[in-house]
Amino acid sequence: MKVGLSACSSGHLAEWEGQITELVDAFRDMEIEAVPASHIIRTVDEFSGTDMERAADLMSFYKDDEIEAIYDISGGDLANGVLKYLDFETISKTKKIFWGYSDLTTVINAIYTMTGKQSVLYQVKNIIWEYATIQRQRFSDYLSGENRDLFDIDYSFWQGKSMRGVVVGGNIRCFTKLAGTKYFPDMNGKILFLESLGGESGQIATLFAQLEDMGVFDKVAGVILGTFTNYEKAGLSLSVYDLLKMHISKELPVACTREIGHGHDSKAIVIGKEYSLSC
Repeated sequence: MKVGLSACSSGHLAEWEGQITELVDAFRDMEIEAVPASHIIRTVDEFSGTDMERAADLMSFYKDDEIEAIYDISGGDLANGVLKYLDFETISKTKKIFWGYSDLTTVINAIYTMTGKQSVLYQVKNIIWEYATIQRQRFSDYLSGENRDLFDIDYSFWQGKSMRGVVVGGNIRCFTKLAGTKYFPDMNGKILFLESLGGESGQIATLFAQLEDMGVFDKVAGVILGTFTNYEKAGLSLSVYDLLKMHISKELPVACTREIGHGHDSKAIVIGKEYSLSC
């Protein structure tokens, strides 16, 4: 098996270069050849290459018949810059699954909107980070078909008892960057998944307000809240759910999971796939 490692968002710091080598070695241990893109390490400010160059890296993986899956290992702020350079017709004709998290929320949802294809919200570098042992086991079991523990998430309901629909969303800040563009999904009947690394009450509250002003909460079939890392560390009086309740009806189902987000122990969720959740 051969896979591509892309970096559509902000470039890696030079001191992170060893992580790429470690990741390639981890894949090799699973008998997978991982091919890093040409533009991963920062060269100018946060850029590892121009928007067009990073998009070309991604498209080269889609066009290479030997590449079976694409894992984006970046995050940050720049991923939406590649969207106008992507050939969605070519993407739609392949069976390759795109994986990424955080700022790659923009690419993942654009792929769904423009092609109907599913992508996976997950950072593959989890297999070399703090929880490498369990993450590598989950990933290996997924590849071998032994189980789907990587995708099996525990959740509970805060409001309502069930929801069913195609999941869209991801990182809340990055998802809202698509607002007003042709890449923003049709929200009717969808389940909206949201998580975040940064942001405290002001930053998260204003994003919920934007989604309300866009009419998103009137259209979706439910909301799933993942982890909001820095918010939860801040020890604030209001929970993320408290903020969300200011912008939704009492009838909208809301579930939460501690197993998806920016934590290195995070599991994966498929954007563009229909999910059915119930108490």
